[in-house]
Amino acid sequence: MNRKDIIDGINAVIERETTLLLSLSEEQVSARRNGQNRTVKMLVGHLIDSASNNHQRMVRLQYAPRCGHSMPGTEMGMLVFPDYTQDNDLWIQLQDYQHEDWHQLVLLLKYYNQHICHVIRSVDKNKLNNYWLDYEGCRVTLGEMMCGYIDHLNLHFGEMHELLRASRGG
Repeated sequence: MNRKDIIDGINAVIERETTLLLSLSEEQVSARRNGQNRTVKMLVGHLIDSASNNHQRMVRLQYAPRCGHSMPGTEMGMLVFPDYTQDNDLWIQLQDYQHEDWHQLVLLLKYYNQHICHVIRSVDKNKLNNYWLDYEGCRVTLGEMMCGYIDHLNLHFGEMHELLRASRGG
């Protein structure tokens, strides 16, 4: 997938979904919880956390050593990304997304993703193969991470749609 397709895909998802999200009531986004005990509001918060963490990776992988690593005890000079995947629920809880202003939360998601599109557009093509090792030790290139970002968005928007269908009883 080329950068234009990634950017166009992110923009299409964000525009479509923010229009829907802004039309929802506080009750619709706060009451019902999924199997992970997350509301629509919490899922939007998680996507903001994801944007924040991926933004850091996209920028740092362009200027840091060719290989980054997220595991403790790595050699000197290696880029270390904190692993937040094990702490997603803690991030959601500590930031208290459940009680944040809904409109502001949705706009933050929208604008952060617009900035991520700008960053993706600006990435040096010579840095796309720079990589880091995730918390499981899997190699992830900058290019792969950018391509996979839209899948993560779609996964969690799908969860939101399931919650909304369930709240309507169908």
